[in-house]
Amino acid sequence: MFWLKKKTTWKQVRTTKPDGILVLAPMADVTDHAFREIISEIGMPDILYTEFVSADGLASKEGRPKLMIDFKYSSRQKPIIAQIFSGDPENCRQAAVLVQKLGFDGVDINMGCPKRTITKQLCGSELIKLENRERAGNIIKAVRKGAPRLELAVKTRIGWNTLDVSWIEFLLNQKPDVLTIHLRTRQEMSKVPAHWELMTMFREMRDKISPDTLILGNGDINSFQEAKDKIQEHGIDGVMIGRGIFKNPLLFANKDDKTMTVGERLTILEKHALLFEKEYGEGTSKHNTSTRQKSFHLMKKFTKVYVNEFKGAKELREHLMNTKDSKEFFEQLDSEKKKLGNVY
Repeated sequence: MFWLKKKTTWKQVRTTKPDGILVLAPMADVTDHAFREIISEIGMPDILYTEFVSADGLASKEGRPKLMIDFKYSSRQKPIIAQIFSGDPENCRQAAVLVQKLGFDGVDINMGCPKRTITKQLCGSELIKLENRERAGNIIKAVRKGAPRLELAVKTRIGWNTLDVSWIEFLLNQKPDVLTIHLRTRQEMSKVPAHWELMTMFREMRDKISPDTLILGNGDINSFQEAKDKIQEHGIDGVMIGRGIFKNPLLFANKDDKTMTVGERLTILEKHALLFEKEYGEGTSKHNTSTRQKSFHLMKKFTKVYVNEFKGAKELREHLMNTKDSKEFFEQLDSEKKKLGNVY
């Protein structure tokens, strides 16, 4: 029936980007609604991702209301993909139903998070292990069943302790619409350079096993040009960029953040902080108006993204990071803006 027609967001974007897709990676406590709103304004990637959200929590009557804040997005953030994680296929199915209902442009299953708090739940990179392959396959089937209209993506790593080509082969045999490969093992975390030398081999595997699957690489991409070079070098469909955005918030706009004035940097920081407070500060919780939904400490760490590349930046960062709460942060920022008025 017409209403069951599958969205082809990834493939539509790919047709408009013959030189490859650039995607902002899902990052816990980073790619929330406030940050995505800022990035969509100053340098929108081709596709955005939510933070990863627990499907177990979403399937819970008590957990779902608290987690819905992680699925908030604005129209300017489109196209946007919801990423979920769980080791329970049925919970993943229920989460996928919700993702489709909320109007997301796709659903992604996290099968690569290396953190012990995640792997002990039999999800994330735990699914890479041979004994968990059947579970991984059942999760993919469940998500397809829950969100038949959405393209299905998987994000993973190249192995548990060592390179495991059979894992990538297994995933390709599941025929996902998109496969993103973080080019490190679970054991390597982010402590070694990404193994980009393997990417051409994975793309060739894709070509043989599942040619309709879009394949993206992830790891150590710090500039727009570097991303485009990797896409061309390996013949892949795109690149996902995570920590590189911290080094240059204008990365997706293909601009050098060194061109930003001090005033522009502090204006963006202030706008981001104000939006963060509006979304997650005191009085934003439906359950308790005296509590916050997210600690302001999560916002303060973005200071290093915007406050750099100018004289006095280090001292200003230290002053802002040492503030005890949002009120003191805004007072300190206002004071510093007045001191630096002559360089605006």
